[in-house]
Amino acid sequence: MELAPLRPWDDFFPGTDRFAKPEFGDLTKWNNRVISNLLYYQTNYFAVAVVVFIIVGFLNPFGMFLGGTVVTLVFVGSVWAGENKATIKNFKRKNPTLFVIGVMVTSYFLLSLCGGVMVFIFGITFPLLLILIHASLRLRNMKNRLENKIEGVGLKKTPMGVIMDLLDQQEEKMNKIQDFIESKLKE
Repeated sequence: MELAPLRPWDDFFPGTDRFAKPEFGDLTKWNNRVISNLLYYQTNYFAVAVVVFIIVGFLNPFGMFLGGTVVTLVFVGSVWAGENKATIKNFKRKNPTLFVIGVMVTSYFLLSLCGGVMVFIFGITFPLLLILIHASLRLRNMKNRLENKIEGVGLKKTPMGVIMDLLDQQEEKMNKIQDFIESKLKE
C-alpha cells in the first residue's frame, strides 16, 4: 500500500472560487464529487484528522483511545456483516453515506454507555464532518479528474482506495474509469 502525495495547501484550500454548493438533487454527481475529492486529497484529509485527533487525544487520552477503539470495532463489524449478509451489502453499496452514518450512530450509542460522548463528538465526528464538508464543496479541478482517471488502476493500493473498496464504492469507480479509457481508445 502506498500513500498518496500530500497536495499543496493552495490546491487543497484555495479561495472561494474553487468551492460551490453541491447539487443536492443529483446524488450521483454529488457522490462522484465526494469520492473523487476523498481519493485525490486523502493525505491532506488524513493530516487534518490526525491534528484534531492529537489535540483531543492530548486533552483526554483515555477517552480518545476508547472512542477510536469503539468506532474501529463497529466499522470492522459492519464491514464483516456487509460481506456476509447480502442485504447489508446491497444497502452499503447503494447508500454508503447512510452506512457510515449508521456506523457513527451505533458508535455514539456505545460510547454514551461508557461516558465518552464528548470525545466522540470532537475527536472522531468533527474531523469526519470537516472532511465531508470539504469533499462536498470543493470543485474538482482538471488535475484532480485527470489523476483520478490515470491512477485508477492503482487506487486500491492507497488507504482511501481500500476504505472505498470496503464501502463498495471502488468497483463502480473502476468500471467508470475503464469505460472512459475504452471510449478514448475507440476514438
